[in-house]
Amino acid sequence: MFRLSQFMHEIASPQPLGPDRQPPGPVVIWNLIRRCNLKCKHCYSISGDVNFPGELTTAEVFKVMDDLKAFRVPVLILSGGEPMLRSDIFEISKQAKELGFYVGLSTNGTLITKDDVGSIADVGYDYVGISIDGLRETHDRFRQRDGGFDEAMAGIELCRANGIKVGMRFTATMDNAHELPALLDIADELGVEKFYLSHLVYAGRGNKNRGDDARRQLTRNIMDMMFQRAWQDAREGGTREYVTGNNDADGVYLLFWVRRHFPELESHIRSKLAQWGGNSSGVNIANIDNLGNVHPDTFWWHYNLGNVKERAFGEIWKDTSDPIMAGLKQKPRKVGGRCGQCAYFDVCGGNTRVRAFQITGDPWAEDPACYLDDAEIGVSGQQSRIEVTPFRRARHAMAATAR
Repeated sequence: MFRLSQFMHEIASPQPLGPDRQPPGPVVIWNLIRRCNLKCKHCYSISGDVNFPGELTTAEVFKVMDDLKAFRVPVLILSGGEPMLRSDIFEISKQAKELGFYVGLSTNGTLITKDDVGSIADVGYDYVGISIDGLRETHDRFRQRDGGFDEAMAGIELCRANGIKVGMRFTATMDNAHELPALLDIADELGVEKFYLSHLVYAGRGNKNRGDDARRQLTRNIMDMMFQRAWQDAREGGTREYVTGNNDADGVYLLFWVRRHFPELESHIRSKLAQWGGNSSGVNIANIDNLGNVHPDTFWWHYNLGNVKERAFGEIWKDTSDPIMAGLKQKPRKVGGRCGQCAYFDVCGGNTRVRAFQITGDPWAEDPACYLDDAEIGVSGQQSRIEVTPFRRARHAMAATAR
């Protein structure tokens, strides 16, 4: 995750570079349930409105939470599917809060009603993130549910009215990027505390629909808009959090923005960005799926590192006998193509490895969704750039790394 507002506040009021304080353990995004009442185009878990056998019981979830606490995991993001379809979601959430985790709820918002919002408030979630994919018609088409937009917006308003920190999450594609300005305006009007823009990752239905991924110039336009909003908020002393995710080239593109507007701060911001370091899948970001399988992040569901029913999470996470985990934890990572030659590798960290894998079968190839030009990133010579194509199930992808 790229905390854009944090860097904008740094530009507004520069602070000395402090020590590099790594978190004690990874943020864990936990898909407690795969069932969902929607069928979204970019769903990485390919969820549906059916029960999936083998999911962890309440008692098993509690045991795993004890293991996570022992491993010093600081943050749990409870997700799905739709987590509110688990009958024990509030029991699990309260236990997580009692253990001292920062607890977030990642939901589509359609099930947040006047009857349920009190229970959400009672848990004391640190953050509730609600996905919005565009304005009414676009959102309902993406999520394949008539009335889904109105239900999600009502959920946001109920959270705001009950003192719950709530944010909007938006995944940008060719089909909905033009509606981002209106969504940012809605966030302003509703007083939403956080706006998260996600770039498309080629996993699950997102892989099948990767031909809809926002093209390079459009992505730059999107980021320019995010920079403008975040900078305006920072210079006015605002507290809204603007964040982006799943394309670590955002950090490099921000540095270019600083070079144009605040050239005297370029070196300072570069140092801050290098300390951030870009992609942290398999290091500071982890995922546990509905069956208890552990993955380097939420988009690696095709690749299992182990199962928390069989081994403690900490044992799985530290095990670098796995080649993917060994490569992700290596610093710097050994990445090829344009990424390997990039002059800003220390900022980006090689970007999103799962996209490279989905396109080429090689997790250490260049990320095909980097939207920066060769000249900008100091890549010389004749580079044959990997292009994103509509989904085709290649033979290597069918057999790859499902263990």
